[in-house]
Amino acid sequence: MESKPVIAEWFKGKDVFITGATGFMGKVLVIKLLNECPEIGKIFMLVREKKGVLPQARLQTLLQQEPFKSLQQTHPFKVKKLVVVSGDSTMKDLGLSETDKSILAEEVSVIFHMAANVRFDLPLKTAITMNTKGTANALAFAKQIQRLKAFVHVSTSFCQCGEEVLEERAYQTAVTPESVISMVENETEDRLKEMTPKLLGDQPNTYAFSKALSEDLVVRSGLPAGVARPSIVTASWKEPFPGWVENMNGPTGLMIGAGKGVIRSMLMRGDDYLPLIPCDIAVNGIISLAWKVGLEQPDEPIFMNISETGSNPILWRYAIEVGRKHVYDYPFSDVLWYPGGSITSSKVIFWVNSILFHLLPAYILDGLIMLTGNKPFLVRVQGRISAGLDLLKYYTTKDWIFRTDVLKKLQDELSPEDRKAFPMDCTDVCWNEYLMNYILGIRKYCLKDDPSTLPQARRVMNYLYIADRFVKLILGLFIVWLIYSRFTSVPSRNKTLVEIDDL
Repeated sequence: MESKPVIAEWFKGKDVFITGATGFMGKVLVIKLLNECPEIGKIFMLVREKKGVLPQARLQTLLQQEPFKSLQQTHPFKVKKLVVVSGDSTMKDLGLSETDKSILAEEVSVIFHMAANVRFDLPLKTAITMNTKGTANALAFAKQIQRLKAFVHVSTSFCQCGEEVLEERAYQTAVTPESVISMVENETEDRLKEMTPKLLGDQPNTYAFSKALSEDLVVRSGLPAGVARPSIVTASWKEPFPGWVENMNGPTGLMIGAGKGVIRSMLMRGDDYLPLIPCDIAVNGIISLAWKVGLEQPDEPIFMNISETGSNPILWRYAIEVGRKHVYDYPFSDVLWYPGGSITSSKVIFWVNSILFHLLPAYILDGLIMLTGNKPFLVRVQGRISAGLDLLKYYTTKDWIFRTDVLKKLQDELSPEDRKAFPMDCTDVCWNEYLMNYILGIRKYCLKDDPSTLPQARRVMNYLYIADRFVKLILGLFIVWLIYSRFTSVPSRNKTLVEIDDL
C-alpha cells in the first residue's frame, strides 16, 4: 500500500488561495502554512479595499504588525510567497480582475474560504450577503479552477443550535440559500426585519442562520470539499505566540469587561463545559482537513467539528475563576473598578445584580462625572455591555454535545511527525497556563498595554481593592443600620399605641 505523504509534502509546490486571510484565524492560517510547509507555492490572499486603503497597501501594513513582523524579521524569504489579489467575496467572481481570475484559475490547487462576519447582531441582509452569498461566490469561482484538489469552508459548530447533539454531517435547511439571497436583494430593510424571526426558526441569530445556509451550498457544489466547524475560537495556545489574540469577540470581550471592572454579573451555567478551541489548534484541524480532502477527493463534503474532544474538558466556572486570578496578577490599565462579581443561572438574580452592580453604579458615577464638568459615558457603556451579554446568554446557558469522531480519526491518520506539528485537540493544554497567557495576550495585542505599565496597574489595583472593600463595608453597615432601625422602631410604636389606648 502506498504511504500517504505528510502534510508539508502534500502542500509542496501547491498554490493556495485564501479568503479572509486578514482576519484573526486567517492570519494564523497563513503563518502556519508558511512555517510548517516551507516548500508550499504561492499563497494568494483575497483582500478588499478598506477605508480608501488599497489591498497592496493593506498587505504592507500587515507585514509591519504581528504576527507577520516577527516572521519577516527572521525569515523574510517566507513572506515573499504572499500575493495580494484585489477583490471582494460579496461580488460576482469575487470582484477579481480578468488577469487575476485567469492566473488563479490556472495555478491554484487549494482554497480556504474563511471570509465571514462573525457578529451575532447583524441585520439579516448583511449576514446573508457576507456569509452566504460570499460562500456562493467562492464556490462559483472554485468551479473555474482547473486543478482544484481541495475546497475547505470554515463554518461554525453552532450552525444548528436547535440540536442538542451536533454531529459531523450535513443538516437540511428549512429554506434554500438561493431563495434567502434573492429575498435580501429584493425586499426592503423594514420587510426583512419583520421576516427575520420567522426565517431564523430555532437559530439564535443571523450569524448561525447564514452559516447553516452556507453549508448547504457547499453540500450541493460537487467540489472536493471539507467543512470545518470550530466551536468558540479563543486565543492561540502556542502559535504564532502563546496568547495571541486580536479581536474582542466572545470570551475575549467578557474577559476585558470583567477585568476592567464593568461586568460584575453574568447569566451562566457555571458547571457546563466551555466548548472553546484555541485558534492555532483550530487552524491545525483546518489544514489537516484540506490534506484529507486532497488525498481522498470525496464525492460529498467531509464535515468535521473542531472542538475539545472530551480528553481535557474545561468548565465555564473554572475559566471565570482562574481568569479572574490572572487578571489580579496581571491587571489591565485604565481599570474602572476592582474586578469582582459573580455568575448565576437564575434570571431573577441576574436581573437584580444587573440593576445593583451595573446600572446603579453607572448612573451614580455618571452623575459625579457631570458634576466635574465632564461628559458622562458609563451609562452608555453599560448599555452596550447589557446588549452584548444578552446576545451571549444563549451560549452561556445551554450545553451542547459536539461529536468529534472525524477529528479523532483524522488525527490518527496523521504521521507522528504531523501529529506533533499539527495537534488538533486540547489534550496537552494546561488550562491554567493557557488562561494566564490569554490575559497577557489581551493586554499586549488587544489593549496595547505595554509590559512596563504592569507596576502602575498593580498599584492601581491595590488602591481599588481598598476602595472596593471600603464601599462594601459602608454598604454593609448601612444595611445593618436599616435592619436595626426597623426592629427597634417596632417596640416604640407598640408602646405608643398602648399609651393611646390608656387615654
